[in-house]
Amino acid sequence: MSTYPEDLRELVDNYLDGLRFSSAPATAGLDEAMRYSLLAGGKRIRPVLALATARAIGIEPERVLPAAAAIELIHTYSLIHDDLPAMDDDELRRGMPTSHVKFGENVAILAGDGLFAEAMRLFTERQEGDPGRVLAALRELVTATGVGGMVGGQYVDVTELEGGGGGVDPDRLREMHSLKTGRLIAASVGVVLALRSLSEPETIPYRRFAEELGVLFQIVDDILDVTGSDEELGKPSGSDERHGKLTYVSAYGLDEARELASESHRKARAALSEAAAETDDLARITDFIHTRHT
Repeated sequence: MSTYPEDLRELVDNYLDGLRFSSAPATAGLDEAMRYSLLAGGKRIRPVLALATARAIGIEPERVLPAAAAIELIHTYSLIHDDLPAMDDDELRRGMPTSHVKFGENVAILAGDGLFAEAMRLFTERQEGDPGRVLAALRELVTATGVGGMVGGQYVDVTELEGGGGGVDPDRLREMHSLKTGRLIAASVGVVLALRSLSEPETIPYRRFAEELGVLFQIVDDILDVTGSDEELGKPSGSDERHGKLTYVSAYGLDEARELASESHRKARAALSEAAAETDDLARITDFIHTRHT
């Protein structure tokens, strides 16, 4: 397994640990709930991607920590809401009780809402740079989060594509997951590109890489839901099948899903090879995501 850039993950974890969201006793419980989910661990793939992109294009990773942390706050909010009884109804996340199990459904909803709002505040208050570029970077993140991105993809997942793929064109799977999962992963790269003045041709390899990485991540996630243990996943395995979700495994079968993952891995690495920069950290992240399913 390729070495994950743990130095970048440590930067992210230390920064997140220093965040506080309430100074008032009346909302101390909300702060606790927000930090409970935010600090539950994980590889921090999205913010680490942002820091690795910064390093590749000549920005000190520490300079984009506010933007990277904002991405992780948004990701965490999405997990809290995905776990709710009205959505995936999961009781474990990263080996710990989910937010609604520990704090109640009402507080969990508010914790997710609070994390999204605090992500906006963090980005606008602390991310340094030319104001126009900071605004462009924030626009990239918000667009990836909304109806044309993560939230829209989740809507499609819980409505149109329910039922495990009966009569559903599997080709639509990539389109759905490019919204639900891929857009926020792509934004983890695109936000940092927007913070620096790069020509459009210079950004193309990174954007192609990020798009394919989002696909790779979702395919591997679908494979792990079938092949991984509860301990490895930090939540009950087989959740997608129990909920009748259309996945790469249900649409293509396990063996072909693995082939598709290998194909996306090759495409992501090929895109990186076209970047006129040192992209070792990005390559290591790509290899790490791919090897999770072996």
